[in-house]
Amino acid sequence: MTLDVDIKHRLGTFRLDAHFAADGGLTALFGRSGAGKTSLINVIAGLIRPDQGRVVVDGVTVVDTEQGILMPVHKRRVGYVFQDGRLFPHLTVRQNLLYGRWFAPKSERHGELHKVADLLGISHLLDRRPATPSAARSLPARACC
Repeated sequence: MTLDVDIKHRLGTFRLDAHFAADGGLTALFGRSGAGKTSLINVIAGLIRPDQGRVVVDGVTVVDTEQGILMPVHKRRVGYVFQDGRLFPHLTVRQNLLYGRWFAPKSERHGELHKVADLLGISHLLDRRPATPSAARSLPARACC
């Protein structure tokens, strides 16, 4: 997935000013607490509308404040795994991780869950529900597939 971001946004006294392009593969955000990582992800996912700027995902403009484009969250084709526990308690870990795929056309479903689960060391948890104490404790804080 390619990603082009050029945004400015103010949250109280904090000013987010981000300009970058990622040409596929793994993209990681890192920085000190309060640097704007979560705010930036929220802009890309559509949970925050930036004051100014543009976000393009795989060649599709999802935000362009000058053109008045603000694609709804559910149409962005962007996965988001929250830092805190926001798993559906009535689904297994496997079903939670695959939830977003249900909305994607079959031709756009990429990646293999078992590979991601092996990488994260959670394969043994896939058939448990998140409320199961050992499953909840063992899940990594940030994971995405």
